[in-house]
Amino acid sequence: MNHELIELRELMLTAPGSGATRIVALIVSLVLLAVVLGLVRRRKLREEFTPIWVAVAFGIAIVGVNSDVLRGLARAIGAWTVSSTVFFLGEVFLVAICLNYAVRLSQASVHIKNLAQEVALLRARVDDLEQTSEAPHGG
Repeated sequence: MNHELIELRELMLTAPGSGATRIVALIVSLVLLAVVLGLVRRRKLREEFTPIWVAVAFGIAIVGVNSDVLRGLARAIGAWTVSSTVFFLGEVFLVAICLNYAVRLSQASVHIKNLAQEVALLRARVDDLEQTSEAPHGG
């Protein structure tokens, strides 16, 4: 990179964040936390997923309060702007969530196949028992 590009990148990374952005980030984190806890309380979200979403809410709050964390991360990954780092982290999070659900769906399909096979075997066994009980007794 030439000197002008390095200066431009540094200018982008050192640009001050607005107070409104911090307020919005804190509100979003509090709303997310409230929604997650409400969903768990109403049993719409299983408790095993709660730590992930609580961590996301706290992450948003931390970044909202202290944007230096995000700036340091942007520098570490070679990003030009803080906003591109936010979008990148969002994409990484979504890929991780998609991978998690793909694994869960794969496991569920294996369980469903096994259960269907067990039901078929049990039905065959019940049919055999019914046929033997209905057969005339010789005598």
